[in-house]
Amino acid sequence: MTESLAELLGTADPFDGLAPPELEAIAAASTLRDYALGEVVIDAFAEQSGDVFFVVSGGVELWTGVDASGPADDRLGPGGVFGYSAMLIESSIGPRVVASAPSRIAQIPGDSATIAFVTRKGARYLAKRIVRWSTSPRPSSVSAGVEDLLRAQPLVVACDATVADAARDIGADGRGYAAVRLPDGNHRLVTDASLRQRVIVDGVPGSAPVTEALDSTPPVAVGGDSAAELLLAMLDRGAQFVVVTDRDGALRGVVSLRDVFASPIKVDISLHERLRSATTVDDLVDRAHALPGLLGDLLASGLTATKVIAVNATMRDALVRRAIELTFADHPELSTDDFTLLLLGSHGRREAVLSSDIDSAVAFLDATPPATVVACRGVFAEIGGVLSRAGLAKDEHGTNASKPLFCRTNAEWRSAASDWIAKPEADRGAIMTSLMVDGRPIYGDPGLPPATAVIGDLRRHPGTLRLLLEDALARRARLRFARDALRLRPQRVDLKRDAILPVVNLARWAALSSGSVATGTVDRIRAAAGSPALPETRARSLIEVFEALAQIRLRYQLIQLEEGSSPADSVTMERMSPIDRSVVAQAVREVAAAQRRAANISNWVDTDELVAPPGR
Repeated sequence: MTESLAELLGTADPFDGLAPPELEAIAAASTLRDYALGEVVIDAFAEQSGDVFFVVSGGVELWTGVDASGPADDRLGPGGVFGYSAMLIESSIGPRVVASAPSRIAQIPGDSATIAFVTRKGARYLAKRIVRWSTSPRPSSVSAGVEDLLRAQPLVVACDATVADAARDIGADGRGYAAVRLPDGNHRLVTDASLRQRVIVDGVPGSAPVTEALDSTPPVAVGGDSAAELLLAMLDRGAQFVVVTDRDGALRGVVSLRDVFASPIKVDISLHERLRSATTVDDLVDRAHALPGLLGDLLASGLTATKVIAVNATMRDALVRRAIELTFADHPELSTDDFTLLLLGSHGRREAVLSSDIDSAVAFLDATPPATVVACRGVFAEIGGVLSRAGLAKDEHGTNASKPLFCRTNAEWRSAASDWIAKPEADRGAIMTSLMVDGRPIYGDPGLPPATAVIGDLRRHPGTLRLLLEDALARRARLRFARDALRLRPQRVDLKRDAILPVVNLARWAALSSGSVATGTVDRIRAAAGSPALPETRARSLIEVFEALAQIRLRYQLIQLEEGSSPADSVTMERMSPIDRSVVAQAVREVAAAQRRAANISNWVDTDELVAPPGR
């Protein structure tokens, strides 16, 4: 019967978007029950239900209002699904459902059914069928802010409360968390999970202050942040909750992962989870091929390019982590506890698009035997092959963890960084410094990002900063149409080389000059804005330019992929719309102006004047 139910679920929307093992798991968790004609299946106005129901045979009538005396609002036959609205928001909002014929119905626990409703297919299903939860218009799923997901005032406990006090209050409240206001005015959470870990596993007594049982995973979102950004933060941190504050830091509320599931945010949580749960390399590769389609759907739905690219970064991080786990599982003699893997370049900055290749480096514990390091380099080469099969471009310049130059112990990295800063003109020191300050640990001990370790030293070497500026200006923003015209070729623009990379390099230098450890280009520009290196007006202009170019770049790469071509940064101008051509041309002029100003600084201003004092 379990197999039969799984097969039936696989033919019905929204379950037909799930893989066979997921369908089997749902079927195994379900309960089948027969109902007579006229028998009430559920009255979700009178009782709270956390389950979803699936009509196996027969049929049911549904009333979506409390008054069920009139004609039914809907009728469902075999394959019909109901109960999801009450399940998703954990509230008694209906419907009332009565069997319209002798019927067999599967009752599916909400925790098992949720996965079907957080896919793109599930979101579309909800958009068409879900009962409106209030009479007021709901915000669009893409533009919704985190404040639109707040449902009730959070439970708050004093920071001097005991662990036992917090556990009692959380149990009575039933939402699984309490907010704790710390003496510095910030807010943290204590959760069921953190209480179990600290009390049961770590042995913290109930009389201990609640601050000893705080959960380290929940991120903090600010009112005005998008719901999509909130979801990305939760995925990155593996968090079940997010603390929401206003711009001044005052607590607005707490959003749970279930709250996010209940909103039709067009970010495919299931793909992230499927990447994380892939059981074989082949399975991982197959699932990763769904990523470009997801990015296209997100962009078409109205999500900005910068947020779509952030989704891409989160998904690619999950892909790389799972590739490491599966590949090292075939080498039990090697331990993943010995190293930390970092992504460099656009992946380190979380700005990778479809054409971006994977740059990586690895830092081993100092006690790791040299033979182990060499063996791991071979495994990293295997991982590179897996990622290439999964659709991630392979780096052609050897900037990856399988190469000795990017595979060192922690002590060797520290020594090399000191040499690069002291002698940037030797052994590609300036280039290596630029690579490493873009580094972001994604597997192993996150520790301090490389940027943190080197920036303090950089600011004590003004000559090195000047050389980094010269390197940043080596690639000038410009359109190279004259050369194409002379060769009788279509006019082309390389969006990365001619426009985007100059912004990235300039932002990196400006942030380093200002002492910022930010890794993203926009974050770097914001951090340096108002400094001698980057005036406020110029910073705002560069952010607008960078985001506009990112939108165009991603859109045309998706078009290239749809047409069967490999995504690339080079686009013919005749292929672009007149508006896009105008935007690109204006963007290049803006970037070129910023570069000219930076060049003037290099020529006329002493570098010491550009270095912001600590804590600017």
